[in-house]
Amino acid sequence: MRIASVGTAFPVHRYPQAVITEALEERMQDKLVTPGIMNRLHSNCGVDFRHIMFPLDTLGTLSGFGPTNDLWIKGALELGQQAIERALDQVGLTPSDISAIFFTSVTGIACPSIDARLANRMGFPRHVKRVPIFGLGCVAGAAGISRAIDYVRAFPKQYALLLSVELCSLTWQENDSSMANVVACGLFGDGAAAVVVAGEETALAEEPTSVQRPCPRVLDTRSTYYPDTEHLMGWNINESGFNIVLSADVPQLVNTELRGTVEAFLADNNLSMGQICSFIFHSGGPKVLKAMESSLKLPPHALSASWNSLRQRGNLSSASVLTVMQDFLLNRPGSPGCYSMMGAMGPAFCSELLLLQW
Repeated sequence: MRIASVGTAFPVHRYPQAVITEALEERMQDKLVTPGIMNRLHSNCGVDFRHIMFPLDTLGTLSGFGPTNDLWIKGALELGQQAIERALDQVGLTPSDISAIFFTSVTGIACPSIDARLANRMGFPRHVKRVPIFGLGCVAGAAGISRAIDYVRAFPKQYALLLSVELCSLTWQENDSSMANVVACGLFGDGAAAVVVAGEETALAEEPTSVQRPCPRVLDTRSTYYPDTEHLMGWNINESGFNIVLSADVPQLVNTELRGTVEAFLADNNLSMGQICSFIFHSGGPKVLKAMESSLKLPPHALSASWNSLRQRGNLSSASVLTVMQDFLLNRPGSPGCYSMMGAMGPAFCSELLLLQW
């Protein structure tokens, strides 16, 4: 079973962090208790640029959950189709080759789901299996690949597809002056990613030749739920839309729990930390990335791909770890036989790990 390809898609509207902050400060200045707090927090988010699905002045005209969610559906279909086409083109597949679609997002809802609407647009098989996933947040990119791996393990002659679309800008609440919302407005961006997962008996699961791009085999996956932590992250959903819940205690939990989770997973595969050549982790934000580095005692620059994704795009929720995976596939593949760890953490609170071998 292999991660065969990753395709990404981003909105055409890309702004420097300072421009986004200035626009939001102008609209929220009467609601902010502490002058300058937004600029100070946003400058510490580790973000230089972000893609936004619709122009900044459009966001200021939205009111209510319904109209905002309608724009989410429109944007999700556009970016989702682009990401899928790019992932399939890389490996010479078409929608007709896909047997199962896993779709994840936590920034909007639709019924029929986005995957169903894309099936009509793109010509997926009539009997394609669809698994829309909502509620996993930032962990869903890694969890979605894991669930796709579960599928192709049962059906080794088939291909599965994961699509993640997150339009985080449509969840920003201009009437919410809480610290969590101010931070979220400076951290999260918009984007989509699609991943092709190949079953063990497909052509793409064969050992890559010298002219093919390396793609890692997935050896094992591990889901871990940390009890009584659901208050740390999520949404409060009301008539205005998605109001973020984001506790300052998240980095501490990462620092406390991650190493034990990783070591136990590796031990079950007769491996140790010293045998992992690279870490492909979700770009959760500076404090989360530093907590990951501290917990795992990683050397300098071990998470450079994650830091770079954060700088260039912000936190894309479930899509972030998939953009980091794409960076490794294109620019940082491991040497043959070496191991990588892919991982993300998110609401519940929980983690998802994948053990990869190049």
